[in-house]
Amino acid sequence: MPFLNLLSPSEQVAGHLRNEILRGRWSDTIPGVPTLAVELGVDRKTVDAALRRLEAEGLLVPQGAGRRRRIVLPTEGLTPPALRVAILLREPVDRRLDYIVEIQHLLGEAGHSVVFPETLVELGMNVDRVARSVERTRADAWIIVAASMEVLKWFETQPVPAFALFGFVGDMRLPGTGPIKASAYRDAVRALVSRGHRRIVLLARPQRRLPKPGVSEQAFLDALKAEEIRVGDYNFPLWEDTKAGYQRCLDSLFRVTPPTALVCQEAVLFFAAQQYLSARGLCVPGNVSLVCADPDPIFVWSEPSVAHIRWDSRLILRRVIHWANNISHGKEDLRKRFIRAEFVNGGTIGPVAEG
Repeated sequence: MPFLNLLSPSEQVAGHLRNEILRGRWSDTIPGVPTLAVELGVDRKTVDAALRRLEAEGLLVPQGAGRRRRIVLPTEGLTPPALRVAILLREPVDRRLDYIVEIQHLLGEAGHSVVFPETLVELGMNVDRVARSVERTRADAWIIVAASMEVLKWFETQPVPAFALFGFVGDMRLPGTGPIKASAYRDAVRALVSRGHRRIVLLARPQRRLPKPGVSEQAFLDALKAEEIRVGDYNFPLWEDTKAGYQRCLDSLFRVTPPTALVCQEAVLFFAAQQYLSARGLCVPGNVSLVCADPDPIFVWSEPSVAHIRWDSRLILRRVIHWANNISHGKEDLRKRFIRAEFVNGGTIGPVAEG
């Protein structure tokens, strides 16, 4: 019995569009997603995935948001370029994050394959160990997620193409994308102060403080100063980047002068702090107000609503895929794209408890 090659909907649409392009139906550009979706009777997501496949093959070239893709006819047979992309996560649990799952899916739709080597936490965020992991991992390109500045500087010196996702690249010759949170942090501080909070603490990973605070973290500290709050290590504590280290940090904070508000930089830190407070009989927001500096799908189901910082993740995903496609065509792509974030007030912020 012959093997049946069952194509996905996007592969079928890509095949149809490829044939139409090659027979000359369109000359310079191809119609946009809405037009093609109506013509073919399929949803826009399927058409978009099909067009990305044709981009990966080099048959189409994106020309920016709102503009039609340009057609580039091949001189010979089409050979879809494909990359083996290694995604260097911060820690193993990150593999289940929505945006990581979506990146893996979109890279696959574009014809690339994905591998997950040891994570930065498993490698101790140690540059030498990262270097050895890169050496033993067969990959054409790397996506580095929330890495320290030292790790990113090492990748900057390597010949293998690398992309920083949620990492501070500054003036490095390294492409990257992520949210700009400075104004959102200032809005969060103002919201807390307006409810009477003065003992406000930011809980962030150590690499966001060392060797100096990042842009967002400095914006948080400056916002406290602007409200005439005396700023010190209490407001931005340094802790060992482990579960036990985080628990010790919380123990220290609540031992003598408990904070009235915690700003947790990641969802995992937010939920761990929430559990810590609950285990000690402290209510949110009755006793302590909580803010998460990252979005999380669970927040949609949370009651009371969660005060957090959010941004349009679609723009970030799009930048990652465009970078991978450019690399697959041998193009140097060092562009950085940062997305403006916004503070969303919520029910986890309340007035300071009396006494």
